[in-house]
This record gives sequence, structure tokens and C-alpha cells, in this order.
Amino acid sequence: MKCKFCGYKDSKVIDSRTSEDNMTVRRRRECPNCGRRFTTFEEYETTPILVIKRDGTRQAFDKEKLKRGIIKACEKRPVSMNQIEDIVNTIEREINNSLVQEIDSNAIGEKVMNQLKKVDEVAYVRFASVYRQFKDISNFIELLDNFKKDVTK
Repeated sequence: MKCKFCGYKDSKVIDSRTSEDNMTVRRRRECPNCGRRFTTFEEYETTPILVIKRDGTRQAFDKEKLKRGIIKACEKRPVSMNQIEDIVNTIEREINNSLVQEIDSNAIGEKVMNQLKKVDEVAYVRFASVYRQFKDISNFIELLDNFKKDVTK
């Protein structure tokens, strides 16, 4: 690795550590030419995943947008930020592990609902009502009936 201070074309790794999520590596380096130390970070090269929206347009998968939607569904509910982070990370990992370059927004919505169903029933219903664009009370009743069937299985 080229020294960022003097431009020397090589450096010596003094220390390497992985991040908590094991997705990046932090390396402390020293330049043999000028003796200065600097830090570099290595991470996996990823191909951006595109989300196919309902109207057919495509946009890059945005983890923060996903998190905001889940936070909104969990508002004033006993769901911790750690639980929300776990849901977001689980969904992101599932998408990345699927090896697809494009994913339908409906598939992401279903993944969110499956995760919320395990954490908080009210947040699940809130998210489902927006995601499935409920028009009237009969949509809620149908969702709740299906939910009750799943719970009693």
C-alpha cells in the first residue's frame, strides 16, 4: 500500500483487526521510508442491488430507507433499536446472500413483515397496512384472520 504521506510505494502492516460484524478489516501500517503510521480499511467489494419498485422503476437498495420504514411501524411500541437493527441486518444479509442483482420491492416487504411478525404484532399490522395499501377494514380483517391461523398452527 502506497504511503499517504511521502508516496513511497510500499508499507508494512503493524496490526490487523476485524470489525465487530466481520465485514471490514482495519490495518495499521508504517512506511519504511518516512516512518509515519496510517490506518487503512478493507471491505468486501459489493455490486449494488437494485430494487424494482411497483411502478417498474429501479433504485439502489437503501438500508437506511428500510430502517426508517421499520422504525415508523414500531413507533410507540416496545421494540428496541437493537431489534430494529437486527431486522434490517437480517434482511440485508438475506438479500446479499441471494446473489441477485435486482429484487422486487414486494419481496423486501414480505421479508420485513416476516421479521416484524416475530417481534411485535402491532408493528406487523402497521407495516402490512401501508405495504399492502389497505383500502378498507375488510383488508385488516383478512390480514388478522390469516395471522391468527399462522399463530394457531
